[in-house]
Amino acid sequence: MANQYFFGSLTRISDLETRPFIVQPIPREQWATGDYVVGQVVPPVSANCYLELNTGRIAKLLEGDRVVGAFGVRRATLEVVGDWQSIEADGCMEDLTNAGFFGRSTSRSFFVGTSPSLIYKGHVLRQGRKVGMQDFVPSLPARAYTCPTILIIGTSMSAGKSTTARVIIRMLKQMGLKVVGAKLTGAGRYRDILMMGDAGADRIFDFVDVGLPSSVVPADEFRQSLHQLLTQIAYEEPDVVVAEAGASPFEPYNGSIVMEELRSQICCTVLCASDPYAVIGVMQAFGVQPDLISGAATSTTAGVQLVETLTKVPALTLPASESLAKLSKILQMKLSLPSGEIADL
Repeated sequence: MANQYFFGSLTRISDLETRPFIVQPIPREQWATGDYVVGQVVPPVSANCYLELNTGRIAKLLEGDRVVGAFGVRRATLEVVGDWQSIEADGCMEDLTNAGFFGRSTSRSFFVGTSPSLIYKGHVLRQGRKVGMQDFVPSLPARAYTCPTILIIGTSMSAGKSTTARVIIRMLKQMGLKVVGAKLTGAGRYRDILMMGDAGADRIFDFVDVGLPSSVVPADEFRQSLHQLLTQIAYEEPDVVVAEAGASPFEPYNGSIVMEELRSQICCTVLCASDPYAVIGVMQAFGVQPDLISGAATSTTAGVQLVETLTKVPALTLPASESLAKLSKILQMKLSLPSGEIADL
């Protein structure tokens, strides 16, 4: 398998696997976020040297394998901080999300392993010009986003947002609704929205669909991309959208812009918390009054009791069966749906 191309999941919006291209280094001043580039796996090849492919499947990489991915910027509070701008003259870089997300790490949590090490081999070129993620964003006439939206936000990454989204999507499908699942901010990985699809979402979207490797971009650029993404979702005409904002509104992923842009369409806000006291911080800093609190902080009855004491907001342990009836009532009320029995999830 050495020297063959592997296509990271950031290439899933492209035609790179089916149409020819060449690989050639270009001057550093021409590099940019979202450029498609090729990196070659170099030693040491650790146990974490794997890649999420454009199908979502995980592939183990060997020394010498060539990976097609994109330049990006990551600012993960609990995992890795890095960006393509930190790649030095030696061309050494890493896959910062195991999805073909290329940059050089500048800070790393002690609790995560090493990222796959690669060396820059060149940019993907066609007809003498570089190819990037933005080249594959569909051009659609603007459509107003009027979809009822359940927004899931968190106090941090790894707070339980993806698990909560899956439970909510499954329940909404049991209610007979057409559901779109979306991840609006974060760093590019396919697995989160694939899990939404596994839960039954009729369509799934994220910021990669509008050409962003992550949502760590200037606010004006993100706002424009978000409008493109909401237009794509609006064309699906769903009954409800379950939208996750990755990380937390405090982090540089533009979560606060999502909250601002969707304000008029949010029918239910779910706050997933890693710590009971962090709930208070998010609520006070952003003036958020969630309809429901879940996540790691509510994983035990003691956590539920503390969160409800601190916030006076319903807190649920999901996906525990004893919480599902309460969740059903909240969703039915927020979506103005008739009450009824929900099948086992």
